Amino acid sequence: MIFFIGIKGAGMASLACILHDIGHDVMGSDIAKHIFTEDQLHVRNIKIVPFMETHFHSGWTVVVGNAFSDDFEEVIKANQSHHVRVIRYHHFLGELMAKYNSIAVSGSHGKTTTTSLIAKMLSEHQPSGYLIGDGQGFLSADAQDLVVEACEYRHHFLAYHPQYAIITNIDWDHVDYFKTFESYVAAFESFVKTVGKHVIACGDDPLIRQLPFVTPVTYYGFDENNDIRAENVTYTEGKTHFTLYIKGHNVGEFKLSLVGDHMVLNALAAIALGCELGLELAMIQSSLIEFKGAKRRFVQDKVGDDIFIDDYAHHPTEIKMTILAAKKAFPDKNIVAIFKPHRVSRLVNFVSEFTSALDLADHVYLVNFNSIDDYEDGYTQDIHYLSDRLSQSHVIEEDHDAAMILSHHSPAVYLFMSSKDIYVLSDLLKEIKRGTH
Repeated sequence: MIFFIGIKGAGMASLACILHDIGHDVMGSDIAKHIFTEDQLHVRNIKIVPFMETHFHSGWTVVVGNAFSDDFEEVIKANQSHHVRVIRYHHFLGELMAKYNSIAVSGSHGKTTTTSLIAKMLSEHQPSGYLIGDGQGFLSADAQDLVVEACEYRHHFLAYHPQYAIITNIDWDHVDYFKTFESYVAAFESFVKTVGKHVIACGDDPLIRQLPFVTPVTYYGFDENNDIRAENVTYTEGKTHFTLYIKGHNVGEFKLSLVGDHMVLNALAAIALGCELGLELAMIQSSLIEFKGAKRRFVQDKVGDDIFIDDYAHHPTEIKMTILAAKKAFPDKNIVAIFKPHRVSRLVNFVSEFTSALDLADHVYLVNFNSIDDYEDGYTQDIHYLSDRLSQSHVIEEDHDAAMILSHHSPAVYLFMSSKDIYVLSDLLKEIKRGTH
């Protein structure tokens, strides 16, 4: 039995699915509240129990989610159990990756979408597997390739030692752990030294260009000095068209069912990897055009004349790119941004960047922190630290009154952005617009 403490965690749920698919007995513990990452666990009938209700038996492996410290009650219980192997998530994943032709998708932003793109591309080519940070994971019994979303937080990605790696960008984040910009960049400097065969990297990012690569590198982006690049990018009716250049040669037109410059970059990363692995361009193109997006990444829902977009954006750069993408996709509609932050340290350190990013929307509404892991020692600020700097913003609750306020902007694009649960407010607004509330 492989038991997961915190099985609803993004990577944990994906890993549990993978292990189930290759024949392991899997179960885990977590809170009762529904989290979107658990959906695939239910599809596989993987058992989820409350914390502290399981007796750990001899021979079990207990995988501990990285959100839980060593003094968490169930972690203590596991460590005190006889003949039970206790291992952290990232170390267990690193052991699994060593058995496959592994691909780690890293970077500050775009990891989930890029991993999802590659997963679709590879699965249509040969038996493969994927672990995505939205709760999705799959691994065929005869898989050769395994693509994994690799997070830099607390240096976890240094445990993976992939054969191939993608670096989408470097943009200081996780300031609760990486106290300085230099320490954050240093994590990526260490990461590239763990890659076995080849790195695919965004050459438009000057920080990436300075990394001490020890393997061959393929650069992608919009600039002319990249090995793989896009030109003549246009957006029409929810689709993106661009001309693809490889080593300076025009190889034809490509299409995406996604909108935004950041989505083009994600696609270029997938194309670069596909070329490195010897996949035909025609097959890569067919995979890309069929890809509709990752879970909680610019997911659209139309209700009457209104567009609802759910996005995981929680960093200023992600918010900026998401709002700009919404403006390109729906140029004739007002953009109403609803943002719920994660971690006070991120809000305080990047408040100027949050302000300028949210200013791109036509209307801004802010929801306060409400999760215990959002409040950190040494910080006393709340959402008003940001709202006081946004003259046109309003702080709202997640209730019917707030939904009524939002409804007055209709018809509009309602852009809900958060790495936290913001569905209650979105669902209330949808009920109002449908006349069911």
